[in-house]
Amino acid sequence: MSANASTRRFNPFSWSFRWKFLSGFFACVAVLLVSLYVQFGAGVQPCSMCTLQRGAFMVLCPLFLLGGLHAPRGRLGRGIYAGLTASICAVGGAVAARQVWLQSLPPEQVPACGPDLAFMLKAWPLTRTLRQVLSGTGDCAEIDWTLFGMSMAVWALITFSVLGIWSICAACIKDRSVV
Repeated sequence: MSANASTRRFNPFSWSFRWKFLSGFFACVAVLLVSLYVQFGAGVQPCSMCTLQRGAFMVLCPLFLLGGLHAPRGRLGRGIYAGLTASICAVGGAVAARQVWLQSLPPEQVPACGPDLAFMLKAWPLTRTLRQVLSGTGDCAEIDWTLFGMSMAVWALITFSVLGIWSICAACIKDRSVV
């Protein structure tokens, strides 16, 4: 193996579409495992916006997995997978950005706490539940967990952004794969 081939192996932009999308799948699985650890291991209950973000990662998992296993060769197939994953990343990122904004508000401007998501889904129509969740409540503004000084919502926003860009790069960058 030449030195050039071995350095390309460690450059993720030189990976094949299959490996780029499979790495997106593994990243989503890692995010979900961390969120489950924080919930059940550390005892931090997710707010309704956190639950929506987790749902977006759950939708991304099979999309990245299917894209990686299918690994279409044509631009249309790759574009469809990239468009779907980037769209879900945009929705999840928008929810995360809204939560980051809520967390940055002064305490007197934080909206009042509302009912939990399970109650809203059971008692209210879906449109009212979504409106309430997307507007955010006081519990969404609480920061219960941080890593390197950033809340979980900030990490989710970063992850959605990176995964969205990654999926578009996977579709647009020509394969020069060694992996």
